[in-house]
Amino acid sequence: MSSENNDIQDNKEEMESQAEVESAEVDTADVEIDELSEVEALQEEVAMAKDAVLRAQADAINAQRRAEMEVEKARKFALERFAQDLLPVVDNLERALEASSGSEGDDLSAVVEGVELTLKSLVDVLSKNGITPVDPHGEPFDPQVAQAMSMIENPDVEPNTVIAVMQKGYLLKDRLLRPAMVMVSKAAS
Repeated sequence: MSSENNDIQDNKEEMESQAEVESAEVDTADVEIDELSEVEALQEEVAMAKDAVLRAQADAINAQRRAEMEVEKARKFALERFAQDLLPVVDNLERALEASSGSEGDDLSAVVEGVELTLKSLVDVLSKNGITPVDPHGEPFDPQVAQAMSMIENPDVEPNTVIAVMQKGYLLKDRLLRPAMVMVSKAAS
């Protein structure tokens, strides 16, 4: 009997060990299935992230194109308001020319008045658009806003003083559009 008990005991142990192996295989299969589902979920997340990146890039490209088109429009039509403000000046000049061609030379006062009105209109339009004249007559020479065309000895004024303005300069807001062309005094030699 002891050998039968041993055989039964051996069979029982064999069966238990076989059951443990099968249980381990089932657990391994469950783990593999869980890992596969996690991998699939991660792959879906990666695909969604790639899609989001592509959409973001497309949005950025579209925004850049819209901005470039708006800048191009701004460049193209930047002078529109300025040009509209200058049209009355052109009209006044045309009226002055018409008035001068009809007169025999005796009545130049109408032409002078027309030119004065034109100049006033033009100066008003320029100042309305932020353009101001630079007239440094009698001031110390400033190379930031004036260009010296010549230097003349003049004992009546201090050296390096603007004694004549041949052409006014202009500023757009605070930026120099055109320097004034001036004559500057120098010390007597």
